[in-house]
Amino acid sequence: MGIALLSVVVTWLAANPLVLIMLVAAAVVGAALWAHRRRQRLLWERTRQQGLRYGLPQLDALGHRDFEYAVRDLMRRDGCGDARQIGGAGDNGADVLATDPMGRAWVIQCKHRRDGDRGSAVGTPDLQRVNGTARQLYGADVVLVVTNGRFSTRCAPLAEQLQMHLVDRRTLAVWASSGRPLWELLPRVPGPRRGR
Repeated sequence: MGIALLSVVVTWLAANPLVLIMLVAAAVVGAALWAHRRRQRLLWERTRQQGLRYGLPQLDALGHRDFEYAVRDLMRRDGCGDARQIGGAGDNGADVLATDPMGRAWVIQCKHRRDGDRGSAVGTPDLQRVNGTARQLYGADVVLVVTNGRFSTRCAPLAEQLQMHLVDRRTLAVWASSGRPLWELLPRVPGPRRGR
């Protein structure tokens, strides 16, 4: 049945080449319009991401998952086109994964505090959890914990020992509102990956 119908259509189109030409022209125009719209959407998205800015009140008002997406979007703004949010059950301590323009793999744990720096401090167990998996499971060059709150006094020495980075409320405010890439704000970020 299908082969017979196809045969009839092909025979009819062969007898009416003008219709075939019009169908091909319509398909070409449709494909060109689709490609143009797609390019425009991608250009708009790139422009939007480059201009992305957050203030601390905006970040404080987010829920934990939305905070992870905001961190992902900031990494994308900074040129990490592959940045993705993976946080949730079974995330092995990683909420955002990204590769920066220098080829460095970033593993980010996000700790959102509804009350900002008045909320509970991020403690060393949070650092230990992400450190235990970031390099082994995800091949991280840069391991980072970011919060809109504060870290306990024991976090900074531990982070230095573990060669991790901490982004507290103050650093987050500069990063989110200035448009500067995070690696320009952090001390001792590893150099670019070889071959880049």
